[in-house]
Amino acid sequence: MGEGISSVLPFILMFVVVYFFMIAPQMKRQKKEKKFASELKRGDRVITKSGMHGKVVDLNDKDNTCVIETLAGKIKFERSSISMEMSSALNKTEVTK
Repeated sequence: MGEGISSVLPFILMFVVVYFFMIAPQMKRQKKEKKFASELKRGDRVITKSGMHGKVVDLNDKDNTCVIETLAGKIKFERSSISMEMSSALNKTEVTK
């Protein structure tokens, strides 16, 4: 009986370590990104994950998209393609100027 528990214990310990260092932080980040995308509003300055800079001019809740105005014109993007980290960094630098 004692050998069975001691042989399974390393696997349980590995799972716990993987959960706390990989799975839990990823779930937390996904929740933050979902909240960020749902809180977007017109006039927000954003950067997409592909590097496009622009300002949100229209939001569509039906298909979860937004229209971003750039120097080249207006482009329609999925809300999930907007970078949370880059957009929040952009907005912080504008506030300090």
